[in-house]
Amino acid sequence: MGIRVLPPEVASQIAAGEVVERPSSVVKELVENAIDAGARDVRVEVRRGGKTFIRVTDDGCGIPAAEVELAFHRHATSKLASADDLQRIATLGFRGEALASIAAVSRVTMVTRAAEEEVGTLIRLEGGRVVDRRSSGRPPGTTVTVEDLFFNVPARRKFLRSDLTERRHIDAWLTRYALAYPYLRFTVVHDGRETFRSPGNGQVREVLVAVFGLEVGGALLEIPEEATVDGRVRVTGFVSPPSIHRANRGHITLFVNGRWVQDARLTYAVVQAYHTLLPTGRYPVAVVSVDLPPEEVDVNVHPAKVEVRFRDADGVFRAVQRAVRRTVVGGAPVPSVAPPAPARWIERDRPIPAHRRVEVPKAEPAAVPLQPPLEPSARPGGLPPLRVIGQVGATYIVAEGPDGLYLIDQHAAHERVLYEQMMTRREEGVPSQRLLEPVTVEVSPEVAPAVEARLETLARLGLEVEPFGGNHFLVRSLPAVLAHARPAEVLLEVAEALGETRSPVEREVEEAIVCGICKRAAVKAGQVLTREEMEGLIRSLERCASPRTCPHGRPTMIRITVEQLAKEFGRGSGR
Repeated sequence: MGIRVLPPEVASQIAAGEVVERPSSVVKELVENAIDAGARDVRVEVRRGGKTFIRVTDDGCGIPAAEVELAFHRHATSKLASADDLQRIATLGFRGEALASIAAVSRVTMVTRAAEEEVGTLIRLEGGRVVDRRSSGRPPGTTVTVEDLFFNVPARRKFLRSDLTERRHIDAWLTRYALAYPYLRFTVVHDGRETFRSPGNGQVREVLVAVFGLEVGGALLEIPEEATVDGRVRVTGFVSPPSIHRANRGHITLFVNGRWVQDARLTYAVVQAYHTLLPTGRYPVAVVSVDLPPEEVDVNVHPAKVEVRFRDADGVFRAVQRAVRRTVVGGAPVPSVAPPAPARWIERDRPIPAHRRVEVPKAEPAAVPLQPPLEPSARPGGLPPLRVIGQVGATYIVAEGPDGLYLIDQHAAHERVLYEQMMTRREEGVPSQRLLEPVTVEVSPEVAPAVEARLETLARLGLEVEPFGGNHFLVRSLPAVLAHARPAEVLLEVAEALGETRSPVEREVEEAIVCGICKRAAVKAGQVLTREEMEGLIRSLERCASPRTCPHGRPTMIRITVEQLAKEFGRGSGR
């Protein structure tokens, strides 16, 4: 095959693939244009996760009529004039590829009006070609409507994920920009229903509450002014106290000069600032903004503009780590908890105050709620017969087995018991306890779609929830094992589990929900148990198919063999 120059439409579609990956890419580019245009109010309307319809409306400066068509030409931009300008980019957009790329793979309608003009302009394009242009009335600003994304590139369209997944990506972009630009009012409408609105009053704390909810948004620590400046690098933002953490790094949001970026080193700097402060495998919630002179950072790295390079990467790393560490160490409140009780054995006849008693499986199976009708049986991986000796530190159950001493983590063990019981009953429905009055709970915009999409699954697992407008839900009933729990905490725990689950497999989604419920329902460390409660928990653990780990993979017990005990006491064989 000889060398040839590709037709313009083919070249445009190839180039568009670098900029427009999915519907959220379209939203990102259009919102960035609105911000660069000086908008104060940005409204985003989406249908079917953006596959069929996206509309972004702003009140920015608009585009003069003479330049409307030129705006859709590749490499047409008002933000650069020469190659030297690439060294000091101060706008979000600059490549002049966004509108051309979007128009090449969709049907686009733009209505725009510059403030100094009396009438606006409407232009319509299909596959990058202009099919209509005329005058149109509207206030100053711009509205861009994108329909049938990838209609002319079916190979790209079939790789799009479900509507819910695409909606999550869109919400993730918009909530990040709401955090970076608190003086802008962002309104998000999915399938005709408003799901998110930022106040637009410049108060970052109010945006944090709108994005993360009152409990998390109100608890985040602001990086103090005295901890922000390191040479020419200024670090601002909010970070979580050590008591608030998540299962992955996805809740760490980074901005560089107002641009959301993905940077492994900066993320590691935030995580490293929490060294020794968080449990293994847990990560903070953070919104960190780094500001430095434009010439100190190169944003022209990737067409999507989410990667940057720093002239002094080590200096930026140190500045971020130092600012976050000072904030966490100096600003985190001291937990208000009673001093831990000394390690002790729990006597059989020691009275337990009523308010300290907990509901865990009793020794008699008939008295155990949700107890599956299983008999203890010897099986590979099962437990040997255990005799309860007592409890140490109000956290670990001490038991004797035929081959040594066992220390059982009561929380992890109870989680495993509840998990297997609920998974056994999930098909026929988990027993639930109806609340006297429904409780309204607000979840973050990113996980609200996941909760709404799984209402039937939640109901089958005993958690009856219904939408109540925006990101609010009504909790009407709880699983019976959570009858005394706070409904808001239960739903937030389950919502977090759903938000971290990307699997389309229904069973895996159910497992994530059940794990969230069991984590909240299980007996906690520090709770004193009676001997009867300890024996009931051990008998129930013996019935489990996988008794040696909790649903999250932590061990439920450790064993100290008779030989190890003899060695520690200096007893040789025969002595």
